[in-house]
Amino acid sequence: MFIQTETTPNPATLKFLPGRSVLGDGTLDLRSAEDADLSPLAQRLFDVRGVSAVFLGSDFVTVTKAEAEWPQIKPAILGAIMEHFMSGAPVLSEGVKPDAPDADEFFEEKDAEVVATIKELLDTRVRPAVANDGGDITFRGFKEGTVFLNMKGSCSGCPSSTATLKNGIENLLRHFVPEVLEVQAV
Repeated sequence: MFIQTETTPNPATLKFLPGRSVLGDGTLDLRSAEDADLSPLAQRLFDVRGVSAVFLGSDFVTVTKAEAEWPQIKPAILGAIMEHFMSGAPVLSEGVKPDAPDADEFFEEKDAEVVATIKELLDTRVRPAVANDGGDITFRGFKEGTVFLNMKGSCSGCPSSTATLKNGIENLLRHFVPEVLEVQAV
């Protein structure tokens, strides 16, 4: 098994590509070792000293480090991912589902058409690009011209995420959806 690694715009995260499906559909953002019981793969990764977060995507795993340095922990992370996939263990614990994109959304019914357009733009233009960087951005809500987005994986805590949010996503949405006045991370 050959696992590729890619840097991300967030220096605290690396993207690992195991060459096979990880979740297929959906994502799962595990921000602490206490969340690791949702995924046997995440449990192995949180056992590596210095790992502070794990994000599971369709065909990639993004790992965020705390104070450790990549040259010291990257071999252990690669080993944990390889051991997991070679063991045949499931990625998710029994009964666990990937994050549902529509969970906890808020917007007024009169804005349903605007929200549908926003979601379509996010799904077709934003999320694929962000996934290339080891993260995900999901719609959370729309209120009084403000779009609320959830930043996950390498996007969470990334120094360039504010620029991406304001200069990229906000400009895109304002261009195609005149009702959008601003974008905020939640």
